[in-house]
Amino acid sequence: MVKVREEQPLTREGEVDIDQWLTRLQGDVKLRDAQQMRDVCTLAQRLELACERPHKAWLKDGSSFRMGLEMADILGELKLDQTALEAAVLYRAVRERLIGLEEVDKRFGHEVAGLIGGVLQMAAISTYQAPSQGLSQHDQQDNLRKMLVNLIDDVRVALIKIAERTCALRQVSDAPREKRLQVAREVFDIYAPLAHRLGIGHLKWELEDLSFRYLHEDDYKAIARQLAEKRQDRDRYISEVVATLKSLMAAQGITHYQVDGRAKHIYSIWRKMKRKRIDFSQVHDIRAVRILVPEVTDCYTVLGIVHSRWHHVPNEFDDYIANPKKNGYQSLHTAVLGPENKVLEIQIRTFAMHEEAELGVCAHWRYKGHDTRVRSASYEEKIAWLRQVLEWHEEVGDFSDLSEGLTSDVAPDRLYVFTPDGHVIDLPQVATPIDFAYRVHTEVGHRCRGAKVNGRIVPLTYRLKTGQQVEILTASKGGPSRDWLNPNLGYVRTSRARAKIQSWFKLQARERNLEEGRALFEREMKRLDIEDMDLLTLANKVNYPTPDDMFAALGAGDLRIGQVLHQAQQLFGEHDDQDQLDRLLAKPRKAPGKGGGSDISVLGVGNLKTSMANCCHPVPGDAIVGFITQGRGVTVHRQDCPNILQLRLDEPQRIIEVEWGERALTQYPVDIEIQAWDRSGLLRDVTGVLGNERVNVLSVNTLTDTEDGIARISITVEVDGLETLGRLFSRIQQLPNIIEVRRLRSGGGKATSSKRRRTR
Repeated sequence: MVKVREEQPLTREGEVDIDQWLTRLQGDVKLRDAQQMRDVCTLAQRLELACERPHKAWLKDGSSFRMGLEMADILGELKLDQTALEAAVLYRAVRERLIGLEEVDKRFGHEVAGLIGGVLQMAAISTYQAPSQGLSQHDQQDNLRKMLVNLIDDVRVALIKIAERTCALRQVSDAPREKRLQVAREVFDIYAPLAHRLGIGHLKWELEDLSFRYLHEDDYKAIARQLAEKRQDRDRYISEVVATLKSLMAAQGITHYQVDGRAKHIYSIWRKMKRKRIDFSQVHDIRAVRILVPEVTDCYTVLGIVHSRWHHVPNEFDDYIANPKKNGYQSLHTAVLGPENKVLEIQIRTFAMHEEAELGVCAHWRYKGHDTRVRSASYEEKIAWLRQVLEWHEEVGDFSDLSEGLTSDVAPDRLYVFTPDGHVIDLPQVATPIDFAYRVHTEVGHRCRGAKVNGRIVPLTYRLKTGQQVEILTASKGGPSRDWLNPNLGYVRTSRARAKIQSWFKLQARERNLEEGRALFEREMKRLDIEDMDLLTLANKVNYPTPDDMFAALGAGDLRIGQVLHQAQQLFGEHDDQDQLDRLLAKPRKAPGKGGGSDISVLGVGNLKTSMANCCHPVPGDAIVGFITQGRGVTVHRQDCPNILQLRLDEPQRIIEVEWGERALTQYPVDIEIQAWDRSGLLRDVTGVLGNERVNVLSVNTLTDTEDGIARISITVEVDGLETLGRLFSRIQQLPNIIEVRRLRSGGGKATSSKRRRTR
């Protein structure tokens, strides 16, 4: 049955008497700081009085402030803390923009503001109820509920929102029919099931009955009328049963107990009628009694008393104490042929179980001291459930028909975002706007050129968050960019989007793919300063028969440039298997030529003391040659190093062949040059990329040409190979104003110019 709304105490002037209201509130919950609670109420009242905007027309009393107090009354009955009550009182004022969250944070603390912010996020569900194409109404509701659960970090947020929707449903009777149906449908589909899963029985019943009243008005009135006609007989009958039970328990020596008649809710009666295809006269459990006792053993003792007094109805017994329901509900349910041979339902539970059934998660919301929450195992189980994504469509309103188990059809690390028309899309947590675009429609993804999140332009690499509204900006024609397939750039995070992009490129002409792939390969090789690569061997290493096939695969997106670089790095090694590569990359960095062993094999001689030449800084994968020094072993140069070319002419007898061996060092110094249009913060952004990539910087030098405005940054970094170097170049290339990033050839960067330069 619908709960009668408790009126708030008023002054002679017709305003809410805050002091009397606080006194009444403290009958339900102990306030930590009554004065601060009074300040919150006074502020909310003053904000509403100062507001020149009209009150909500569909509110019975027209007052958002009174609605906030009513929300606090509900939460007080649930034994929530003062912080939640303050958030409830201020919530409507913040939602109606009478005060900002920043001001709430400043006056009453971050925790109060955080709770209000969480409830505002949940309010997005009400905003985006428009139907959308591509999903059934059931699927749309299911996604809305999943998104709701994902938004909740603090259970108090959910409880405040349930209280707010309860108040809205209580006051919506005078609203236009469309508004009543909208609120009722939202509550019935989302918040009544949420109240049930949190175990808040009395609110769950009220929300279901109120929603049913508006959604099925004729059925509601018919059942209510039939209940009213038989109420006098039913009350007399229940009084006789209660008296009989009390005498039976007294005879057995049970002194501490409570016996009450239990009203059957209209929605649960209607649901049972529909489920069992019976009429109202055949619903027997509208006559029901609840017995509360101190201990679990007392429950079974009372059950024996009941069954010894009245005949048990077969198949109408449920032991939810031994086998609790999924939401933690515990009780004994039995049906007997009571006085006058009428079916009587009896529920038996402990006082603690009853508090659990009525208050659910709130029954465990207790405090020790100021902030330390003492939570029971049952509380933790409910919170764990709250953070999961559930199948809500199995929710029902009758305790006798809740045998369906909880199931999870989506991984818990999903996010839920809105399309502009209200469609809820679920994506992995790492999703970007491009992933979203391909989830909406393949063509939307292909023609994506930009994105807005909550009305603001964001980069296509932006990481989406639950509850955001995403709008994709598209071109009239065109296709995806090949850069989207570069994992280093972070445009695409889902395999679904990546597969659709690859499929698009596969449909393009092979010649175009070949041309694009060759250009991509040559650009990367030039940037890394790699020449004279054996293309046929390299193609075979990446499992393609010819270089052209390799280029076509690169152009189509089937092959990533990083895979090619990975194989190119090993091409000159003596061993090309994966074990050798693992050993190559696992060695810690140490000073060249020191310690045991070397990463260079000197042909025909064995291991000698070696060191990397400072003039050309060779990296594994480079073609190298050795030079025998006096007292310092062998110095290793790149084969195209100008110094080694000169030494070949001057002292050819000291030139020795070397190659990369099995014990290559992890880190090697490499000189790179960056050309960019000069701007403030350029060097900071570059070094920021190097820091994010965990690249060690040995030296940095910046020269800016004041006539053409071009800055040239020479950097010596340590990398573990060509693949890492290629990834680093890709990251730097994405920075604003960057013209070119390349590896310096031997002797590169030493050229001077007659133009005046500024050094940083």
